[in-house]
Amino acid sequence: MITYQYKAVTADGINTRGIVQATDEFAAVAKIKATCPVVTKLTPVKEKTGFLSMEVGSKKVNAKNLSVMCSQFAIILRSGVNISRCMTMIAEQTEDKKLKKMLEGAADDVAEGNGVANSFEKNAKGLPVTFLETVRAGEESGTLENSFSQMEKYYEKSYKTSQKIKRAMTYPAFVLAIAVIVLIVVMVKVIPTIAVTFSDLGGQMPVMTRMMIAMSDFFASYWILIIAVILALVVGLKIYFNTEKGRTFWAGVQLKMPVLGKINVLNGASQFANTMAVLLASGLTVNKAVEVTAKVMDNYVLGMEISSMSGKIEEGRPLGECVKTSDHLPKTLKEMCAIGEETGELDETLDNIGDYFDNEAEHATAQAIAKMEPTILVVMAIFAGFIVISIYLPIFTMYNLM
Repeated sequence: MITYQYKAVTADGINTRGIVQATDEFAAVAKIKATCPVVTKLTPVKEKTGFLSMEVGSKKVNAKNLSVMCSQFAIILRSGVNISRCMTMIAEQTEDKKLKKMLEGAADDVAEGNGVANSFEKNAKGLPVTFLETVRAGEESGTLENSFSQMEKYYEKSYKTSQKIKRAMTYPAFVLAIAVIVLIVVMVKVIPTIAVTFSDLGGQMPVMTRMMIAMSDFFASYWILIIAVILALVVGLKIYFNTEKGRTFWAGVQLKMPVLGKINVLNGASQFANTMAVLLASGLTVNKAVEVTAKVMDNYVLGMEISSMSGKIEEGRPLGECVKTSDHLPKTLKEMCAIGEETGELDETLDNIGDYFDNEAEHATAQAIAKMEPTILVVMAIFAGFIVISIYLPIFTMYNLM
């Protein structure tokens, strides 16, 4: 809903002003004319964007909350409640501020006669295109509750997969964080103290210790420059990766990296299969489902490959044949798409193959972490050993000098 300020003239000829909420200017004027025949001025009110009114966190809606919301929609709609009242009921129950605001605005729009998908799209910037297109398909086919039921499973699966990956990466991230903290403490506190003490004794420090002191002096003298270089590098890479060439390059690297490349390919295959399954089950055509799936793919190269299939499908070529033109999607996925089309159960086949790739991606991630852990321990042992030896060598030398 948009808030408008207006100036108008009542039926008695009295000038008046006020505020009205409506979906657009035409609806606003219609509301005002119910009491004031002449509208002289109408301007939209800009929302405040001050610091206190800013929303903290990602603009995207949490997948878990989205899954719960879809489940509530499916249950309430099956009980015969109209969609506007359903939105209001769920808005009153949810604790997610983004969803609450979105549902309240969408409920008002639907109550005024606007479409469900259009109302969602207008009132929420964080909703994924998969959600909007699935709702639109369900609305057009009259199976809205079934669409929400399909999306409940889809977003629940998506949430569980992302949580598994996050849990798997917690240990390596924790170890690396500890290593950085220890390095900073050693460089800032330990090494300078040893250097001063040893210098007072007038002895010759071991090579390893001199290396540590040189590194400590370098970081102490040029820490501002180092931070500036790192920030410049990060900003430069961010700008580059936002370009067409940069996105393509980085997405290609992600698919070809040792170990991680396989995981990214499996995750991409899982995302393609699961998204296509929920869209087809909601009534979208294969061509439209492919278009939407291409937009939601996390990997840009995979998204471009899938997007190129749309034109071929419009020419009358089957999905199984189009998928085979992809250079990165697994052969199993290509074969199962063809089989699903031949049997007439493409959505069910994709749903099953999506579960398969979910499990494969989880297994590949677990294997990668299992291989990574001993490597991290060895690197940490070498790192800690270098520090300990660098510290103790001068101490032993001090005893000899004394």
